[in-house]
This record gives sequence, structure tokens and C-alpha cells, in this order.
Amino acid sequence: MESLREQILLLISTPVYMIIIGLELLLSHYRPKKLYSFRDTFTNVFLMLMNSLLDLLMRGFYLGVLAYCWEHRLMEIETVLLYWIALLLAEDFMYYWLHRFDHEIRFFWAVHVTHHSSDHLNFTVGFRSSVFQPLYRFLYFIPLAFVGFHPLDMMFVYSATQIWGIFVHTELIKKMGFLEHFLVTPSHHRVHHASNPLYLDKNMGMFLIIWDKIFGTFQAELPEQEYQPIKYGLTKPLEKPNPGKVIFHEWQAIAQDLKRKDLGIREKLGYLFGPPGWSHDGSRQTSDEMRQAENGELPKGLENSTIKANN
Repeated sequence: MESLREQILLLISTPVYMIIIGLELLLSHYRPKKLYSFRDTFTNVFLMLMNSLLDLLMRGFYLGVLAYCWEHRLMEIETVLLYWIALLLAEDFMYYWLHRFDHEIRFFWAVHVTHHSSDHLNFTVGFRSSVFQPLYRFLYFIPLAFVGFHPLDMMFVYSATQIWGIFVHTELIKKMGFLEHFLVTPSHHRVHHASNPLYLDKNMGMFLIIWDKIFGTFQAELPEQEYQPIKYGLTKPLEKPNPGKVIFHEWQAIAQDLKRKDLGIREKLGYLFGPPGWSHDGSRQTSDEMRQAENGELPKGLENSTIKANN
């Protein structure tokens, strides 16, 4: 059963979404590059509805699993303030790894690629959900139940941080001052949605950017005079994308790779669970390989993107 707190969040956030999307639509008319297209926005809404339907169907199951783990918890945090702070940090930490593995393992990238398939960045792209993620997302939160966090509390914090996650999908908000040091901001998330080689697979956090800085996946948004303008979407854009193609195109590509007769088990596992872009013969490029290929074109001082990412 959906908690009362989640219903309150929904009641508060829905009119806020409508207001900020309306303002962004209005301001978009005064920009040379339009932020919205009808087809893209329709796809965003469709994918959100598909994801929400699957999440609703899965909710009883994963709440049951999490409740079982919570009933067998190993510890409890009795101080209320400490409990909620710890839950926010722990859940955001686990989301970071969920998101990172969605980018670094092709099987999960086939789910998450839907969210990155738009060549726009606006508030509605935040609703462009990874449709099948509810099938496995709860697995990352099982450890939190074992250490004493109640499943409904986890759902509430996840929903609350998702509101922030919607807010950062915009080109209109530039920098946010001191918040850039510890929160995921629109600037950080523009990098995440970029297909420029330097920016690929960076800034995985939902609410806090500190995990990216700790684990080496942080990349600041660079001025255009220092690098190149951000290009959103996939490194290989989809032709004539419709919702079905957006959802299933990577699964179809995986199936084609696995049908090849000249591959052994090891190579097939590489195409399934290796990083996106991996190939047994070097005919494709992973994100790291694309960065390495670009290194000769980067400005002096940015040749090593890993070093840059840790600053």
C-alpha cells in the first residue's frame, strides 16, 4: 500500500512539475534552439507511464521481499534524526551503484538506455524512465532493510530524491554556486546526458555528487571555449525513434550479437555483460576507448579525463 507520505509528495510535486514545465516551455520559445519537440515529449510521458505501471505491478512483491529482510534486520538506529540522515546517505549511495552498473554492464544498459535516448534536455526528459528497472532496482536496497531501514521509509526517500532528479534535467539553470560542491545540479546532470566522449558515463548520482567525486566518475561541465558544445542523446542516435524502438533497440542489438556463429561462450558473455560498446574484434568502442581516442584533441591539461574527474 502506498504510504500517506508518498501521496503527500505526489500532491505537492505534481503542480510544481506543471509550473516549471510550463515556464520552461515558455522560455524555450525565446531560444534559437528549441528545448521541446512533440514526439520527444510524447515518448517521455509514454515511458513514464510504462515504468509506473510495471512498478505498480511489482510493488507488492518487492515490498514483501524488503519487509522480510527488515523483519530479520541486524541492527536499528533509534535516534530519529540520525535514522533519516543515514537513510538519505545510504539510499543515495546504493542508487549511485545501481546507476553506475546500468551504465557499465550492457545487460542493464539495455534497460537504462531509454532514459538517454533523447537528443533534448528538459524537465520532461526526467520522466523518460528506464521502463524495466522496477524488475531489479529493489535488489540494491535489500542491504538497507537488513541494517534497519523500513521499506516504506526507503520508498519515501527514493521518491523525494527523484523530485530533485527531475529538477536537474534542464539547460536553463546554469551554475548553483556552493551547491555545485555536494549536490547533483543541472550543470552536473547536463554532463551526464551528454554524448561527448569526455562526458560519457560521468556524474551518476541522484541527489549527492559526492559519490562521483569519491569513486572517480565526476566530470565538471566545461565552458564551450575550453571543450565542445554539449550534444545530448546517444553516441549513435536512433533513426525515426518510436516508443517501441526506444525501449527494445538495444535488446535487439544484443540478440543479433548473440546469434553470431563465430563466437564462443566467453565472447557471448562479453556482449551480454561487458561494457556497452565492447566487441571481441575491436570493431566498436566503449566509453573509455572513445575518451582515449579523443585525448589527442583535448585541451592541454585535460588529456587524462580520469585525473580531471577526480578534481
